[in-house]
Amino acid sequence: MNKTTHPRTARPGRPAGRTAMRPVPAAGYGAPVEPVKTDNVLLRREIGEVLRSVRQHQGRTLREVSSQARVSLGYLSEVERGQKEASSELLASICQALDAPLSAVLREVSDRIALSEGVSVPDTVPDELVRQQRLFLR
Repeated sequence: MNKTTHPRTARPGRPAGRTAMRPVPAAGYGAPVEPVKTDNVLLRREIGEVLRSVRQHQGRTLREVSSQARVSLGYLSEVERGQKEASSELLASICQALDAPLSAVLREVSDRIALSEGVSVPDTVPDELVRQQRLFLR
């Protein structure tokens, strides 16, 4: 097989009117671009902030919690900073080391996300939900 008939080396011709090189921005290489809007709520960041808040409220160090949770200090730090996504097992282990119920941590995360979305978080169970539950249980 020669180069022109081999399927891996055969390349279609460039369409008419296209250049081989990409156009260079008017301001040159590395020209500033529009900033990307980053208003998205990241679950890992919210979880990390809640975990850090609980730990600091208890006056405990990363080293203490990481040792008790059997997680490396560096990894726990990355979880708290929202750089790593904690698995459910790891999250449960960290919550246990903090003596904080997983449900309470997740509820706090949920409330924070709801507030950032502009959703009001009721302090009580809505009456409609209570009525639906009663009908379901009958």
